[in-house]
Amino acid sequence: MFFRNLTFFRFPATLAKTLDDLDARLEECKLKPVGPSELMSRGFISPFGRDGATLSHRVGDAIWITLGGEDRLLPAAVVNDHLGRKISEIEDKEGRRLGGRARKRLKEDIVMELLPRAFVRPVRCSATLDLEHGFIAVDTSSRKTAENLVSEVRHALGSFPALPLNAEVSVRAILTGWLAGEPLPPGLALGDECELKDPVDGGAVVRCSRHELEVDEIRQHLEAGKQATRLALVLDDHVGFVLGEDLVIRKLKFLDGAVDQLEGTENDGVQAELDARFALMAGELKRLFAVLEPALKFSRAEA
Repeated sequence: MFFRNLTFFRFPATLAKTLDDLDARLEECKLKPVGPSELMSRGFISPFGRDGATLSHRVGDAIWITLGGEDRLLPAAVVNDHLGRKISEIEDKEGRRLGGRARKRLKEDIVMELLPRAFVRPVRCSATLDLEHGFIAVDTSSRKTAENLVSEVRHALGSFPALPLNAEVSVRAILTGWLAGEPLPPGLALGDECELKDPVDGGAVVRCSRHELEVDEIRQHLEAGKQATRLALVLDDHVGFVLGEDLVIRKLKFLDGAVDQLEGTENDGVQAELDARFALMAGELKRLFAVLEPALKFSRAEA
């Protein structure tokens, strides 16, 4: 269940006092099966899966929630094929060409006819709320997906003043400086991936993967004026990740230094195993945020 990406939002730390009844609030917005005439359904599910009894799980100051969904799969090609045949049938029968409005209404009718027979695909997206640092980290690199989850939390709580993470410095300048040899925050080290862009519109883009970064080839690109927009980093040999100038963390990976801690724990059952993994992950994300926050000067959310 380790997260693979992190899109952050900040909320006032004082909000922690209002989350005592979180599970009851989420229960009111629990996932319901998608209806026969609906394209999708969204709602909260247990982080532990179908057998989970609660809709949130808390370890210390960290809370794990999961937004579930059901999407009806109705490919546009299928709709358009039915639409084309229906239009031809009507035009041949009536000897006239259907106008735009008639075509639109006909398409809507076809969609409603096909929806009940469409396959249903389950989807899920998890997030962790850190009450100490006042952030919610959503397991996605998609801003839209992350905002949808935060919106559902806001709907469940009635109020959730969370805003996208913002830095008070130029993230691109900081990443470029680290790549050029400036001291990194304690615990951080360069990884093996970066993206360099020419600052002019339409300029060159260089992407390096599984590549030593402290080499002349990279320095030459920096000397030519290119700037780092994504940079792979490692925290204490526990967590590897790629940090983008958009403050989204991609390719999050928990390394042996962290995962080895699980070997000494006795986990009786799947839920116990997931609980141990979440506790480990929450602790590592807390440390990661604490390292990046002063370095990139994250803005705090106002109460």
